[in-house]
Amino acid sequence: MKKVPTIILYVFLFAASILWIYPYVWMLLSSFKPTNEIYSGFLPSQFTLDNYRFILEAADKMERPFIQALGNSIFISVTVTLGVLVSSALVGFALSRLNFKGRNAIFNFIIFQMIFPGFLFIVPLYVLIKNLGLIDTRTALILPSLVSAWGVFMFTQSFRAVPNEYLEAARMDGANDLWIITKVLVPLTSSTVSIVGLFTFIGIWDNFMWPLIVVSDYSKMPLSVLLASFNMQYGSYLGPVLAGSVLQTMPMVLIFLVFRKYFLQGISMSLK
Repeated sequence: MKKVPTIILYVFLFAASILWIYPYVWMLLSSFKPTNEIYSGFLPSQFTLDNYRFILEAADKMERPFIQALGNSIFISVTVTLGVLVSSALVGFALSRLNFKGRNAIFNFIIFQMIFPGFLFIVPLYVLIKNLGLIDTRTALILPSLVSAWGVFMFTQSFRAVPNEYLEAARMDGANDLWIITKVLVPLTSSTVSIVGLFTFIGIWDNFMWPLIVVSDYSKMPLSVLLASFNMQYGSYLGPVLAGSVLQTMPMVLIFLVFRKYFLQGISMSLK
């Protein structure tokens, strides 16, 4: 009798997973359909690459360089992810291993800052970027995200969990702080590095509001904003819009399939 609730739970979860994945499967299949068949059925009567060919060739003539926008998204996401990992590791080391006046106050301020939603800082960030003359540049998309309060918090907590004996042994061998961070602490907290890196990359890749505000040049837009602008102006080109959406989501799907173990670790750490 105890197995009956478990079976019901599994059936419910399976049905929920089908509902969750159905829109993406429909979008993927529809991107290979002729435009006049997109709403006619679930499976395409014939597969065509015309929508992707349009994205690769014809979209540039309409001032929507999708391939360049894809490159912009990759460059911005990778740059910000590396910046967050480096800055979080350095600040996390200082807050966890160095004794200086105001250390606890700074750490408490970082936790306090995490309470507020990010959109509250959009206006002051925009004023700062405008005063620096960085509007409509890729730097405006990278600079505000190079430091993450959540990343600093995660690295600080992970570095604190490393036994002091490891650091003392390294210092006895003449290691400096930078060597300790890169050769001792980071390898011992590789799960934290993976989690912060993955979630930062996904957050920047899917970021829409900030790029929409500070960038109007199509050649500098990330793919998410360029795809939205194309959809607003050329909404009748439904097939290419779906093909662009597949290209937008494909890196996230691949990352999830390859690093799903770290996603689960990140979720479990967030719930503790």
